[in-house]
Amino acid sequence: MATSTIPSNFIEQSQEFLSALITWERSLPTIKWSDLQTLVQQGRIAVISVDMINGFCHEGVLSSPRIRNIIPAVVSVFQGAYNIGVHEFVLAQDCHTPDSVEFADFPPHCQEGTREAGTIPELANLPFANLYKVVLKNSLNAFHGTELGKWIETLYQYSAIVIVGDCTDLCVHQMALHLKLYANAHNLKIRVIVPENAVQTYDMPVETANEIGVLPHEGDFMHLVFMYHMRLNGVEIVREMI
Repeated sequence: MATSTIPSNFIEQSQEFLSALITWERSLPTIKWSDLQTLVQQGRIAVISVDMINGFCHEGVLSSPRIRNIIPAVVSVFQGAYNIGVHEFVLAQDCHTPDSVEFADFPPHCQEGTREAGTIPELANLPFANLYKVVLKNSLNAFHGTELGKWIETLYQYSAIVIVGDCTDLCVHQMALHLKLYANAHNLKIRVIVPENAVQTYDMPVETANEIGVLPHEGDFMHLVFMYHMRLNGVEIVREMI
């Protein structure tokens, strides 16, 4: 019988690396929208919001205060982008069918026709909301079974894509890597940018997870590790965009 390949002193030997991760995160740069102004002339810029919907922010079994707390930063990204002339805003949003296979791993949430599946009012009420392209998804990956699967073929027209939303280690991670790896495969020099203050994930303490019989999920750890993993794959991680 095969045994674990994880060494018995894994926690101890990981301390140095974890310290390096924290140092990396604390040194993230800030980007000014004015610095991206020239990219608007060089090619199109799009902002993609991932799952900034009521069911993750304001109500429902998967709503999280950690996600709700990034709303001001997400709104700021939208406003900053619009102010420099960006007119492309894609809202990739969960809108599950009642028999969604994903419900085997997550409790039923954000089902079609419910308030949970609706865009948060903080974005829906912005004066340029008529520019939004809402893409409804039934998967963690917004490119499967949606029109984004075709849209990505136009990526050569873009100079930068900015991604905000939730969750850092789930749908945001899938979105960022799908875009960046497609760009790499086609030798497209596109900046895929994720501002740390405008993405977040949920928290499920070990004790609580054991009580209710689900997998634990340490929010701060997963947020940090998956931001770093995106960076390892060429995604540009910044502190914020001002």
